[in-house]
Amino acid sequence: MKAKGGLLLAALGVLALPLSAVADAPSPTVLANTCFSCHGTDGKSAGAMPSLAGKSASEIAQRLREFRADERENTVMGRIAKGFSDAEIEALAAQLGSK
Repeated sequence: MKAKGGLLLAALGVLALPLSAVADAPSPTVLANTCFSCHGTDGKSAGAMPSLAGKSASEIAQRLREFRADERENTVMGRIAKGFSDAEIEALAAQLGSK
């Protein structure tokens, strides 16, 4: 009986792993919300910030990586991009990039 209980707990633990990984990852929509105050909710900036509308996902991801690596001159974007993992950059770019 003890062995069956241990197997059951192990099986439940394995099943819970993917769920915990998903719960920890922010959704692309939540990530994109960080962009909207400067770049506009529709990606069309009304101010001095560049618009994101019409940019491809690959272009957005490339620029974010450049900001993160301090390869692009910036004021705030370098600090923001440093907070994103590679997976978050890909998810964010896919969310914001033109389809």
